[in-house]
Amino acid sequence: MPSSRTRRRRHLAGHKQNAIAVTVALAVLLAGVITYVVYHNVAGDKDDFSGNGNSTSALVRVDEGDTISSLSSTLVDKKIVSSRRSLMNAAKSKGNAVNLQQGYYVLHQKMSSQAAIDALMSDEARRGVVDISTGATLHDVHVVGGQTRAGIFSLVAKQACVSKDSDCVSTSDLEKAAANSSLEELGVPSWASKAVSARGNDSKRLEGLINPGVHIFDPTASPTDILKTLVSEGAKAYEGTGLSSAAQTVGLSEYQLLTAASLVEREAPQQDFAKVARVIKNRLDKPMKLEFDSTVNYGLDEQEVATTNEDREKKTPWNTYAMEGLPASPIASPSLSAVHAMEKPADGDWLYFVTIDKNGTTVFSHDFADHEAAIKKAQESGVLDSAR
Repeated sequence: MPSSRTRRRRHLAGHKQNAIAVTVALAVLLAGVITYVVYHNVAGDKDDFSGNGNSTSALVRVDEGDTISSLSSTLVDKKIVSSRRSLMNAAKSKGNAVNLQQGYYVLHQKMSSQAAIDALMSDEARRGVVDISTGATLHDVHVVGGQTRAGIFSLVAKQACVSKDSDCVSTSDLEKAAANSSLEELGVPSWASKAVSARGNDSKRLEGLINPGVHIFDPTASPTDILKTLVSEGAKAYEGTGLSSAAQTVGLSEYQLLTAASLVEREAPQQDFAKVARVIKNRLDKPMKLEFDSTVNYGLDEQEVATTNEDREKKTPWNTYAMEGLPASPIASPSLSAVHAMEKPADGDWLYFVTIDKNGTTVFSHDFADHEAAIKKAQESGVLDSAR
């Protein structure tokens, strides 16, 4: 017959076994509950929503490399689609046709999965993306004859409006932010701060600091924050060319080199960039006025290739006919190719150049007599005809 001590040990062992069994059962039950919640709220067996959603908008950011699968949790969490399973089924039905582009997309809550995918593939729903062309300027350019080229501020404003009911950022808002926000708030790099500050409250003071190319920004951000995103990306792109070391080699400051590159961009086709860069450097070293028509145009309300004598006599911070040296600031957003050209100009003794036909053929000269002969060809071809 077992002793009382043995019976007590068996009794305690039984209690331990029961406790373990209860713990295991609770763990299994908890795992089941978690699985059920995840299944119903993420993978889901809910019915798919129908239509294009309700009036509650939701903004979804798509980065490079994103897929419908990687965005599924966001779409479910924001109540745009009912479940991941319905979303993936809709994506599967499209096969390889789903191609997502970077940007912010305006969607709505309770959309059908098919409608949500269609919106994510639609330019109409896309916001916060601006493609800045080489040689673009901050402000619109009015060309003699009635044409207008949209400036960076206008392009950004069109992409900074989420809906008709939201507070949209206007061109005027961006101009005010560029003029009045602090340089730190605008993301102006240290190598440009002195020159930008010298422009006071001129909204053109950020000219040239936003590099050409595709930029993505939060369309719901403030005008100042939007500009900071663009200017910071521009600084990073230009500095990535080796701007600081190249500027020292060429004998210019980083900001001066960027300014010179903007002249290169506006004065010649890409194949002649390095030669134009050499003309700029030769004239600055001589010293000799640059006398570039592009710098005259920058200060005019209406622009054209051919400038008049009256235009060239106007004193502005940029007119290199009326002043020595470089303009006070860049006159456009230079491409990286133009920056590279200014960082390493071609070898040559040229002091003059002129485009002589409408195909963009440019003649470079050292002697003024040769330059005059080239100008005559340009006049004969109609390149230097003014519409005024």
